[in-house]
Amino acid sequence: MSKQTYRVCFCFHRRFRLAVTEAPEEIKDLFSQYAENGIMTTDRLRNFLIEVQKEEKVTESDAQAIIDQLRHIHRKGLNLEAFLKYLFSDSNLPLHSRTVHHDMNAPLSHYFIYTGHNSYLTGNQLSSDCSDVPIKQALERGVRVIELDLWPNTTKDNVNVLHGRTLTTPVELLKCLKCIKEHAFTASDYPVVITLEDHLTPDLQAKVAQMVTQTFQDILFTPGPESLKEFPSPESLKRRIIISTKPPKEYLEAKEVKEKENEPQKGKESGDEAAWGKEFTHQKSMSGLDDKHDLDEEDHNEEEDLDNGDTKLQQHEAPEYKRLITIHAGKPKGGLQECFKVDPDKVRRLSLSEQQLEKAVATYGKEIVSFTQRNILRVYPKGTRIDSSNYNPLIGWTHGAQMVAFNMQGHGRSLWLMQGMFRANGGCGYVKKPDFLLKTGPHNEVFDPKVKLPVKKTLKVTVYMGEGWYYDFRHTHFDAYSPPDFYARVGIAGVSADSIMKKTKTLEDNWVPTWNEEFEFPLTVPELALLRIEVHEYDMSEKDDFGGQTCIPVSELRSGIRAVPLHNERGEKYPSVKLLMRFEYF
Repeated sequence: MSKQTYRVCFCFHRRFRLAVTEAPEEIKDLFSQYAENGIMTTDRLRNFLIEVQKEEKVTESDAQAIIDQLRHIHRKGLNLEAFLKYLFSDSNLPLHSRTVHHDMNAPLSHYFIYTGHNSYLTGNQLSSDCSDVPIKQALERGVRVIELDLWPNTTKDNVNVLHGRTLTTPVELLKCLKCIKEHAFTASDYPVVITLEDHLTPDLQAKVAQMVTQTFQDILFTPGPESLKEFPSPESLKRRIIISTKPPKEYLEAKEVKEKENEPQKGKESGDEAAWGKEFTHQKSMSGLDDKHDLDEEDHNEEEDLDNGDTKLQQHEAPEYKRLITIHAGKPKGGLQECFKVDPDKVRRLSLSEQQLEKAVATYGKEIVSFTQRNILRVYPKGTRIDSSNYNPLIGWTHGAQMVAFNMQGHGRSLWLMQGMFRANGGCGYVKKPDFLLKTGPHNEVFDPKVKLPVKKTLKVTVYMGEGWYYDFRHTHFDAYSPPDFYARVGIAGVSADSIMKKTKTLEDNWVPTWNEEFEFPLTVPELALLRIEVHEYDMSEKDDFGGQTCIPVSELRSGIRAVPLHNERGEKYPSVKLLMRFEYF
């Protein structure tokens, strides 16, 4: 055995010996209750899995398989060390299923869809490089909607992807399309939607149509000449590419558009923090800009008022380009009230900035829910988020918005919620919306997120202990001369009535903290609730150090004692860091 192998084995053995000595009393008591003479046999383990873990369908063979995996610790069954190792193992994770289990045969409008914003940017919105690398990374994480901004190159004979009117360096469109084709179905077989924001002449639109057609060939879904009366289902579109954009418009009107773009826009800072808890503060912008200098061209360009009956515009359309569009985007003339009118004969996509959505829900909340039952609503970050920060996604989700578009380049609590939502349904990038967002009552009543509902269920969370920092962090990472002082924060992000955050005590000088604390969360809308978990290390003189986080959809949370892996600030799972927690419903 090599020194390195010996060291790994020794550390692994030491790790669980240490954990056994730190095991909470409730875990020891449960083991004693189900063990006989210090050993948990197959029958007794099965009883534990049924009664405590609520795995009613578990078989004796399932229990035996767990024992067989840990036979090197004890040959006849599970002793306390093997039992604790099982509880901390990857076979005891908190999600109900790692496979797709939602009904995937409903129209696309019935799903929340994992959506990126400015998917080609490597960093901030003003001066970072444009590249196909972040597109690849997004697709590998399961993102299903990729946004590309199309502009003529300097010689006006080809198409680049870049964030217009900024210092971002361009990348060729063809490179981005090839990247999407290569990596589209790495993480999921369900369709990838490419949203195009184009600033092109009709001849360049025709060139885009040729590139798209030649790159994707038979995996490109094209709907035919008629507008869709209903969107296809994710199941029917597996391993297909879909294009979404506004119908082509007259390029000669660009000067008028540009004049509108240069008009100052007034707005106010989002007030959604109240729904999250006070700790949800957005990252500060990298400049002193406010909303009156909104840089987001989408407010004016992507959803420019459309009138599809305007024959003057149609004369300048690129027909090859128009035929590619499956999900038509457009904002009707007449203001917000007209935006949410439902056409029984065709479906479309509407885009609103986070500020526009916040304004709209104050007056038209029910109309938005009705609109999103058939049509697709896309929400995107306001332009002053030039640092690629994000916003509260729950405002969109609680009103049925399918495409809550996020900057995937950064990190932060907003993005953790997005990552948590799309851990549901096997991580396929499509999450079926709750039935109450899809149904209309006999008097046209729909779900109203503002109405406080009665408690539907209560989630009881016990935070037992944490493990793994000793192996994943430098031993001086938290404190130069002593072990860390960890505390955990546990809470709910959901509708306003359910959103709350709670905190354990701080345990001083301990790499294996054992908190043994219980928290209860009454839930009025558990279907939209996300369980938030964070660990921090208390620092008396400076900002507390980050020790890990995760976010789990309550609808997919398994009852029982579970090993909860923690992730870093970017959402990447740590190799070793986990919490041992118990989840109960009543």
